[in-house]
Amino acid sequence: MQSNDTTVKKSLQTLRVLDLSRVLAGPYCTQMLGDLGAEIIKIERPGAGDDTRLWGPPFLKDAHGNDTHESAYYLSINRNKKSVAVDIKTKEGQQIIHQLLESSDILIENFKAGGLAKYGLGYAQLKDKYPKLIYCSITGFGQSGPLAEEPGYDLMAQAMGGLMAVTGEPDGAPMKVGVALSDIITGLNATIGILAALHHREQTGEGQLIDVALVDCTLASLTNLAQYYLTSGKPAPRLGNAHSTIVPYQAFAVKDGYIVVAVGNNEQFARFCAMIGKPEWAGDARFSTNKNRVLNRATLIPMIEEALKSQTSGYWVEMMLAADIPGGPVNTMDQVFATPQVRHREMEISMGHIQSPQPIKLVGSPLKLSQTPVSYELSPPILGQDTQDVLEKVLKLSADRLDELEKEGVIERAKVP
Repeated sequence: MQSNDTTVKKSLQTLRVLDLSRVLAGPYCTQMLGDLGAEIIKIERPGAGDDTRLWGPPFLKDAHGNDTHESAYYLSINRNKKSVAVDIKTKEGQQIIHQLLESSDILIENFKAGGLAKYGLGYAQLKDKYPKLIYCSITGFGQSGPLAEEPGYDLMAQAMGGLMAVTGEPDGAPMKVGVALSDIITGLNATIGILAALHHREQTGEGQLIDVALVDCTLASLTNLAQYYLTSGKPAPRLGNAHSTIVPYQAFAVKDGYIVVAVGNNEQFARFCAMIGKPEWAGDARFSTNKNRVLNRATLIPMIEEALKSQTSGYWVEMMLAADIPGGPVNTMDQVFATPQVRHREMEISMGHIQSPQPIKLVGSPLKLSQTPVSYELSPPILGQDTQDVLEKVLKLSADRLDELEKEGVIERAKVP
């Protein structure tokens, strides 16, 4: 686990982010910014909070073994944040948001296009009042176009953006990716856009609107498969675990499961052929170049399948490592976290949580920075955990005023154990 020493310089430690997003794309983005040191104030609905809090089971267990309101889904993307429960539908709630914006650098939201305008919190309503504000809007289809006002979810983006059409077995149904990848990719693009806007602001003093859409990001992520169509005029074929333009580059059944072989050039193919006891294949004109291997895929792949099925996954993985051939086992999640490489890279971390009698396990950050390492300081908060602290310290609201706001349903303060 990387250092939690607060004296360690953090990449984004001077930034305050007002996070009005929920579910996955926005929270994934703000967790990355929080890991890098930004202060993330997560605005949630009183009484309900982020939708994903109840997207389970599984849920975090309390000291009595009972389910809490923190699902595994919610826990995965909400560390390093402060939960402030404010009803932005009320005038008082909107006033609190404006007061927080006075000291915020970034606002992130994923309401439907124009959804925040009815609360006086749209970009057009804020940009002149807060000229340095970086305003990131995450939607299904973007802020413009015929579908701009329609709601968008990851499954829709995977389908409409082309990802499902290229995923799955050749003769099977189109298949979504096992994780909400369109949301994740959009969160990553939002983070990149925010960092670019911060650099621009540093040079000019100007904030700006960042408009990212799930469908746009999904399509852009298809890279060579999207270009396959633009270059050839034909959609790339759906090939299951195989690759449209590289052979052999796919999963193969072995004696006790599956492995992947990722041969990327002719030299690797020659070593692969020698490894499986078929050195003559590398000199066969049908297979000696990648172009010919792609054209003769239907002949070559069954030959490789037959050669590999006699030995175990462990045997072939060891052989590939020795021969410097890219490949590896198809791991289940328990096997992933037991892998020495994953453990060495600190991709599993532990943090204390106020509702759990023991530290909870979380997925670590993949960002490894030598001078400003990521830090893990705040475990995923319960709803309204930081309402009182933030409104007292940042907005200087009195205890009496907080009591009034809570009585009126404008805010919610967590009953922290």
